[in-house]
Amino acid sequence: MKVIHVSGSRKSAVARATLKPGAGIVRINSKILETIKPKIYQMRIKEPLKIAGDTASNINIDVKVKGGGVASQADAARLAIARALVALDSNLQKDFLTYDRTLLIADIRRKETHKPNTHGKARAKRQKSYR
Repeated sequence: MKVIHVSGSRKSAVARATLKPGAGIVRINSKILETIKPKIYQMRIKEPLKIAGDTASNINIDVKVKGGGVASQADAARLAIARALVALDSNLQKDFLTYDRTLLIADIRRKETHKPNTHGKARAKRQKSYR
């Protein structure tokens, strides 16, 4: 089996996954997946591994993630892992898409830009007074 390199992104977070034969160890930024906190993000990253089942038990996955926040990094890592598993076994593509489309297709939404002459948020306008 050859080594597989795949990337995934979410907002400004970019994850690069490397998949190679091994004992089923998953590392995110050189940390074992089970040590990732908060637990909800750890569970989100594990989703493609659980769907893949036995396919994921005999490979090692190393993921390097940069940029963004904790949630975006978790989603980017999840996307990269799922894409790497599909590159290894194309039969998983249908399973991933029926479970959750964002496992293979990047979420392209971005923060809306702040408009001129507004207060606070992207769509907030100045209040008008008629007195």
